This record gives sequence, structure tokens and C-alpha cells, in this order.
Amino acid sequence: MTDIFQPLNLSSGATLKNRFILAPLTNSQSHVDGTLSDDEYHWLTKRAEGGFSLTMTCAAHVQAVGQGFPGQLGIFSDHHLEGLTRLANGIKQHNSVSLVQLHHAGMRSPADLIGEPPLCPSDNEETGARAMTTEEVEQLSEDFIAAAERAEKAGFEGVELHGAHGYILAQFLSGTINQREDQYGGSLENRGRLIRDIIDGIRARCSPGFILGLRLSPERFDVELTDMLAFTQTILSDGKIDFLDMSLWDVFKEPVEEEFKGRTLLSYFTELERGDIALGIAGKLRTPDEIRQAMAADIDFILLGRGAILHHDYPLQMQADGDFKPVANPVSPEHLRSEGLSDTFVEYMRNWKGFVAE
Repeated sequence: MTDIFQPLNLSSGATLKNRFILAPLTNSQSHVDGTLSDDEYHWLTKRAEGGFSLTMTCAAHVQAVGQGFPGQLGIFSDHHLEGLTRLANGIKQHNSVSLVQLHHAGMRSPADLIGEPPLCPSDNEETGARAMTTEEVEQLSEDFIAAAERAEKAGFEGVELHGAHGYILAQFLSGTINQREDQYGGSLENRGRLIRDIIDGIRARCSPGFILGLRLSPERFDVELTDMLAFTQTILSDGKIDFLDMSLWDVFKEPVEEEFKGRTLLSYFTELERGDIALGIAGKLRTPDEIRQAMAADIDFILLGRGAILHHDYPLQMQADGDFKPVANPVSPEHLRSEGLSDTFVEYMRNWKGFVAE
């Protein structure tokens, strides 16, 4: 078992001081125009101060029309650079590596939020989303790449592509949502083309030491495990990213598809050939024992979400006491405020059943 406090060397040359990464967490704390707020700055830099080796922002949208929720951080305009630069500097002051998660919600963008029908690989009756033209798909690729360049200009040390949770990159991967007949639809190779194009563009236009990660979720949102395993192996074999971030909802669960049951969902991904690419997982990791159990499953790092909300210094607390017991939910709003959450974020957390005490 790899020790959670052992450094991790990424293929781009960066070294993480431990295996704790702050999961990218929606918090609705940014300004209406996507610029950074003092609340979001405080929330993130407090986690960097708390011992996370890598501090990742919430999903930051790469197009205005790709906004997925109110108060979302933006990275689609140079107007965002001032705040992003401040944030990158603030994270790095605490010896934590700084990353932006790049995101576009696609058909999951609320029409009343973006002021027009959302975008999707194909027309989608359920969400009212319209199919993108080939030119719009090419522009989307360009905007992801430009956002990565903007992140580097702001001083961030890398980006993660949000290809999970049914957002636009995952929509392209889906064999049911994506009904396109051009080079971005049909075969799995074509459905994965957009992600591969973005990866290639970032590698071509950002510096060699720039960290590049990809988040995928292998279930739900109209994707099939067979496809996700094949696509993941393609990305790993290409060797162009630094890390793969698998969002599993529960790292110890079995697959939902009947023919894959009998072993953990995670085990299908740890057996893939990954070369020098680091593999991380997220999903219901709460206690030190669960974290150690996860690390024993042949992974390289964990992403902590709920635990990081409850304890800004979770890594430091676990390092000081291997039997550290995180506070149990529901927790008081006062506790969350003391851990660096604004009133806006506390209200958002009320959407998570049983998380905040009434």
C-alpha cells in the first residue's frame, strides 16, 4: 500500500507533497459575471493551508453559454484573469499545487440561467437542448484549449478537463445522447475525438511542465462501462495526460451493469495499463480507514470532497492522528462557517440531504 503522505511525482515534472487532492466542488460563491469572489478565494486557500497537496477549483466554465449553476467561476474571458491570478498565487503561497477544472455543462446548462437553449451534441427533447454544428464543436475545442492557456497565464500549474457527470464532454462520449453523423459521432473513436483534440491542443499550446488531468465517471448519464473502459485505456495508452480522476460516487461499490457485478467498479480501472499516468479516485471517502483501504487498491491519490468541506485541514489532522474521527453529519452552519464556507455555500450544502443541521 502506498502511504497517503508519500510524495507523488507526475509525468510533467511536478511533485505533490502527499496524496490528498481537493476535489472540485460546486459552491456558487463566485460573482454573477464569473469573476472570483473573496468568499471563494477564502474557501480554496484555506484548503491549501490545510495540507492538501493539490487544490483544485470548482468547475470553471469555458464558454458563457456553458454555465451550469449560479455563482459559477468563469474562465472564458480575460476579464477573469485578475481574480484567477490572485487565486493561483494564494494557493501556491501554502505549498499546494494549483489547478483549474475546465467545464461546460452542455445540455445541463439551465436555459433561464444562460438566456438561450443549451447546447448538446444532438437535439435533446428532454432538456430542450439543440444540436451543435460542426463549427460550434470545433469552437468548443478551441475554447477549452484557450481556457487552459488562460489558466497558465494566471499562474495555475495545470488544469483538469471535466469529462464526467453528464456534462458536455461526457455527452459526446454517450452512445445514446450523441447521435451525430459527422466526425464527432457514431463510433467510440469519433465520440471521444473532442476530448482527444482538446488534450492535443493543450499539450501543443501550454508549456511542457503544465499539468493536465481528466475526470471521467464510468456509470450513469447514458454511458456504458464497456465504452468507458475502452476509452479510458485509449487515453492512458496515449500517455498525454498526467493523471486520471475517476469519479465513482462510492469507491467500494460494484458496477450497476449486471454483467460486471461480482467485483468493485474500481478494480476494472486499476487493471488497465496506465504507464506513468497517476490514477485517483473520488467517492464517499470519509474516514482515515476508508482512505487507507482505497490507497491499498492500487491507486495513486484520493480526491476528498465532503471530508474537505467538514475539515479544511483534514490532511494535517490525519497526519497528526491516524485514527482521527471526522465530525459526523449533520453539522451546524456555524461549524461550516468556521471551516471557511460562506453563507452562500452553506445554503448550497443544504441541497445535500442530511449534511447541514436544521
